[in-house]
Amino acid sequence: MKRNEIKKKYTWDLGVLFSDEAAWNNEHDELKALIPSILTFKGKLGKKDELLKILKQNDEIGKRFNKLFLYAYLNKDLDGRSNEAISMFSRGYTLYVECSTIVSFITPELSALDEKLLTSFMNDEEFSDYSYMLEGIIRSKKHILSEKEEKIIAMGGKTFGAFSEIHQRIEDLDLPLPMIKVDGKKEQLTHGKYGLWLSSDDRKLRKDAYKGMYKAIKSLINTLSITYASSVNKDNFLAQVRGYESAMQGSLHESNVPTKVYEKLVQKANDGLPAVHDYVALRKKIFNYDKLFMFDMYAPMFEKADIRLPYDKAYDLMLEGLKPMGEEYRNLLIKARDNRWIDVYETEGKRSGAYAAGQSEANPFVLLNYQESTNEIFTLAHEMGHALHSYYSKECQPYAKQSYETFVAEVASTVNEVLLLKHLLKTTTDVKTKKYLLSYYLDMFRTTLFRQTMFAEFEAETHRMEDEGVPLTVESLNETYLNLNKKYYGSSVVHDDDISCEWARIPHFYRPFYVYQYSTGLISAVNIAKDILAKGESAVKNYIDNFLSAGGSKSPYEILKDAGCDLMTDAPFDAAFSEFRETLEELKKLT
Repeated sequence: MKRNEIKKKYTWDLGVLFSDEAAWNNEHDELKALIPSILTFKGKLGKKDELLKILKQNDEIGKRFNKLFLYAYLNKDLDGRSNEAISMFSRGYTLYVECSTIVSFITPELSALDEKLLTSFMNDEEFSDYSYMLEGIIRSKKHILSEKEEKIIAMGGKTFGAFSEIHQRIEDLDLPLPMIKVDGKKEQLTHGKYGLWLSSDDRKLRKDAYKGMYKAIKSLINTLSITYASSVNKDNFLAQVRGYESAMQGSLHESNVPTKVYEKLVQKANDGLPAVHDYVALRKKIFNYDKLFMFDMYAPMFEKADIRLPYDKAYDLMLEGLKPMGEEYRNLLIKARDNRWIDVYETEGKRSGAYAAGQSEANPFVLLNYQESTNEIFTLAHEMGHALHSYYSKECQPYAKQSYETFVAEVASTVNEVLLLKHLLKTTTDVKTKKYLLSYYLDMFRTTLFRQTMFAEFEAETHRMEDEGVPLTVESLNETYLNLNKKYYGSSVVHDDDISCEWARIPHFYRPFYVYQYSTGLISAVNIAKDILAKGESAVKNYIDNFLSAGGSKSPYEILKDAGCDLMTDAPFDAAFSEFRETLEELKKLT
């Protein structure tokens, strides 16, 4: 679909950022001239007044730059074929690298200060906006390099970030996706349609889409493998330079998450795999297939039970499902719809998938590629959870504490999904629909908890292999992934050659050790949603005040603990896995 065919109300209002490209260019030039002024504070950070000045000036520049970069980023994602958008994004990213290089002296200079002096600043009321940042400096002193070394790393920022951009360009623009026959007519396979067709009740369409996707992936597999291998090498290099034992340790340390959480997740997920295998076996039994293939794993088990709604009705359904969150939350969802925070439909050149992007100086922005399916309704609720998490953080925290760590980034989105699902299960009277929703909930666990933990194991293994000098080739990557797929899905499904290269189409692998947080996010969300439904207003208040509004004001682990979910203990894991098993048993009784 062409962009000019979409009604305005279903598109972003980017005018709240900049009125036009000329205004963006003017701001770009002003910032480029302003940023070097930060250097006048160099060597003075041990003085209280000077430190306060630079931190406040750095905040002001950060606010303006984030607005500048977001405008370029969003325009690029609306049409990756546009030379103007790509040029704007490139200029914005170049300015980001220049800015990072200039301010790179701040962290090492602060790190070199006496710990007692840093602690005195951290405890000073005038530094309240920066207390968590200073705490992080103290905590990470031994991993912060010299000013010269930090500057070199900052200068390499554009190069280090290139692997993700290369992968995205391949996926969005260069992947030779074929035409697929649908209802007697040929249609172009796209990333958005791939997910839709893989969840179709037409098995031939599922197979054709699956085979078509992986034929395209395999045609570029050598390029994709060297891109990923180089990204892993970059991760290990940066971890080694900073004195971490591994890239995983460095990633978790930087986000201030105890490694015990990661270890417990993998251990508990592996302990829970028999229930996953049981569910896969039930899926095969219900389909009555001689062989169950990976392209059958997303198909609805119950005919015509999928909820296919046009976007406006899907939004109304989401509003109903999220009523337990209270009137304030509901009004913000309405505001987001009416004020064009959301770009709804798939158009030519638009980035695939969905995301939400927060902004300190404007409203959040949500990208969708909406198709009529149950999965897309849950994607809508998911991304709006992200958006409102960013909104509350912006409204309740100073700029320096607005950004929350990725560890908590998937919780609010998944709370929305769980609440919506519970609403649908409670209100449906149709047994067929209820069976479908129960299977959908089970698949949420399978894909968001277990599958993402499988991804996390893949990441840990590939980073270990590279660190130990084992070449990351097409063959070694495929073998590693296939073995994990067999472990997680069990013997009731065929593990074919195509699924062995699924790793090549996972964009999140270019954000090292990110994916495990989807799993911990679901575990946390199940516990929080259960609390909201059981306790009502008091639980909602606790959730909004202590989680959504917390931003990055303290350790993400502590924020979740304050919200009632301590991931250093067995309790939240046991509650989530118990819910999976109970849901499976409920579905079995209905089949």
